Amino acid sequence: MPAPGPDTGLPARRAALAQLRAVLMDRRMLAHQPAPQGLSPEDAARAQRLALTVLRHLGRLDALLRRHLQKRPSLAVQNILRLGAAELLVDGSEPHGVTASLVEIAKRGGSTSRAAGMVNAVLRKVADEDRGIWAALRPQPLPVWLRKPLHKSYGVDAVAAIEAAHERGAPLDLTPKPGVVIAGGEALPTGSYRFAKAQVTAIPGYAEGEWWVQDAAAALPAKLLGDIAGLRVLDLCAAPGSKTLQLAAAGADVTALDLSETRLERVRENLARTGLVASLVAADALSYAADPFDAILLDAPCSATGTIRRHPDLPFVKTPEEVESLTRLQMQMLDHAANLLKPGGRLVFCTCSLLPNEGENQIKAALKRHDDLSVIPVDPARLGGAPDWASPEGGLRLRPDYWADRGGMDGFYMALLKRG
Repeated sequence: MPAPGPDTGLPARRAALAQLRAVLMDRRMLAHQPAPQGLSPEDAARAQRLALTVLRHLGRLDALLRRHLQKRPSLAVQNILRLGAAELLVDGSEPHGVTASLVEIAKRGGSTSRAAGMVNAVLRKVADEDRGIWAALRPQPLPVWLRKPLHKSYGVDAVAAIEAAHERGAPLDLTPKPGVVIAGGEALPTGSYRFAKAQVTAIPGYAEGEWWVQDAAAALPAKLLGDIAGLRVLDLCAAPGSKTLQLAAAGADVTALDLSETRLERVRENLARTGLVASLVAADALSYAADPFDAILLDAPCSATGTIRRHPDLPFVKTPEEVESLTRLQMQMLDHAANLLKPGGRLVFCTCSLLPNEGENQIKAALKRHDDLSVIPVDPARLGGAPDWASPEGGLRLRPDYWADRGGMDGFYMALLKRG
């Protein structure tokens, strides 16, 4: 194998491998990892893109690589092979440059040097033999702990469609201020605008604060509250603030609460850019006390399993035990939110989760605990949605495979409750 030339991308690939190790071994989200040191902005962006590509296709990559391995290699070697296969089969990169670069990385690694020959042989076979096999493999980015309950809830075919949506990734969605038309975007039936690919700051209206980034599914919970102009509305767990912006743009007197003062800075920045107004409060949602509100939006902390198409590292960081603790926290927050609501007031509970225990089952349990709470059934058509979005208890269940022809949407659950 000749020595790699100047275009082998060694720095970006090394950084991508370090990020993969942090996700798969240390269980650290990519967003929580420090920025790679000593890389140009271009190499840093490439490193993250490579890591995301591997994580998005990891199940399929492993299924393909097993054809060439007699036994499972160390994680370090496995990640080198995953990265090479992803570049060859997903990105369509030039085989010689990919193979030469990754063999060089293997040679220089203390724990991988003996595997350099095997890396060379396997990646050559992948480049020469596996493109047709790759196309025939089913997407499978979900770990078993998550796939199993989703099979039970939605069925095998639906989960296969969800996984295919996760592998495709996500477009860019924007929520406009009332009356704003965003040039160049696809107007979605629910009121959002969609861009297949775009530089955010280059989209018309950015500097003027006419819109903000928000997945189309995430933009719906605030709309369930209906006309809130002039009402006192509490946005619990508000950061990074997209729902706060929606409530303020609708004319509400908004109190945005979050546990983290640091995260509230992001809300403050978004309010300043858009020229909207809200009162920001850094406090624990479970102990917060105030005069009762006319309406409350509780976007509760959750597993975020509905956002895997945006965050393919998430399934490898979350655990079933963490989900169990989150469902208990959601229950406590829902109970406290109900106590902060005026009689006759409206409460939206929502989570960006695909798991019914963080959605439908939370509402069913809350109704048993609170005699004065009832569900106001949501008509998906009123929001620009489809009939199959409606869930039996009166809420909305959204999935990544919905709107497949438009680019999908985040998984979300939401329900509208009334007190008294």
